Amino acid sequence: MKSFDWLYQHACDRHDKALLESSLPVPLTVAELQTVPDDRLLSTLSRRVFRAGIKHAVVDAKWPAFEQAFFGFSPEKISLMSDEQLEQLMQNADLIRHWGKIKATRVNALMVDDLARKHGSFASFLAYWPVTDIIGLWRTLQAHGRQLGGNSSAYFLRMAGKDTFIFTDDVVAALKAQGVVDKRPTSKADLASVQSAFNAWHAESGRPMCQISRLLAYTVG
Repeated sequence: MKSFDWLYQHACDRHDKALLESSLPVPLTVAELQTVPDDRLLSTLSRRVFRAGIKHAVVDAKWPAFEQAFFGFSPEKISLMSDEQLEQLMQNADLIRHWGKIKATRVNALMVDDLARKHGSFASFLAYWPVTDIIGLWRTLQAHGRQLGGNSSAYFLRMAGKDTFIFTDDVVAALKAQGVVDKRPTSKADLASVQSAFNAWHAESGRPMCQISRLLAYTVG
């Protein structure tokens, strides 16, 4: 596995340095993320769920209707929705009428509400989770939520401003090139190896995980 300095220089050799730096994502600080209302985080999480497999522009255009149908994504209100209320949404032509994802919205609202009660807010739960175990956060969201497998948990966190890496095709190719894994990481052992590699680059560079992730992608793409 090469050092971060090698990765950065290799990325700069392939791309204009100024443009590269300007393209790097910037996560929210712990203090900034804590101020995000839980209904906004649930809205973001739900938007990610509905975006999966669908053109983002289609989902985004319909999102005002989703906000209205789901009570502004109040976790408490959605948690109390009955099966009949959810079924009625399947008749709403302004929504994306995917039964599995509509049902998942209530499950995810219950998760957000439960974690908020335990940690003061869902935002605080996310903000204080250590990035050195970001895969553990993915697993927690997948275990307690719905429709958050694959890259969905990571993409939600990126959209919400929480620092995370993401397994894009280029990132996976770069991890394979660095000898961290030999295939797309899914097993516990491979995921632990990836987390360890990112932790090492993070400690060496002081860069957030999301920037290391993007720079890795630039070494191959």
